[in-house]
Amino acid sequence: MTSPIPTADLGRQLVDTFGKGWEKLRVESLTSIFADDAVFLETPFSQPIRGIEGIRAWWADVPYHQSEVTFTAGEIFVVGPWFSTEFKCVFRRRRTGDWVDARGAIFCETSGEKVSEMRMYWHRFSGGRDTSKP
Repeated sequence: MTSPIPTADLGRQLVDTFGKGWEKLRVESLTSIFADDAVFLETPFSQPIRGIEGIRAWWADVPYHQSEVTFTAGEIFVVGPWFSTEFKCVFRRRRTGDWVDARGAIFCETSGEKVSEMRMYWHRFSGGRDTSKP
């Protein structure tokens, strides 16, 4: 019988998979971290997206609008089945060529070894490229 993965280790695995999927613009990889019935909130003011198909559909447009993506995440903080981390994502808008520097935090609840809820709180700065760490 295997022991459950500690939430901090699981959170690191999930965030790294999510970030690598975003960097490579691979929606299937990025969304592989979500449970079938997961909920995704892009911002605190967004409508919740429910279910893996809805989440996949939301992320499906990203490869058409972003390129040259880099994603980094900080330390994983854990409380029960919840984990959070700061992140920085820099990308170039395909249509305009402008750089976007997005920084914020991700809050996730887990169920089994998948994300059952993800909330993102972030700010995007357009028109420049800030290469400092988050």
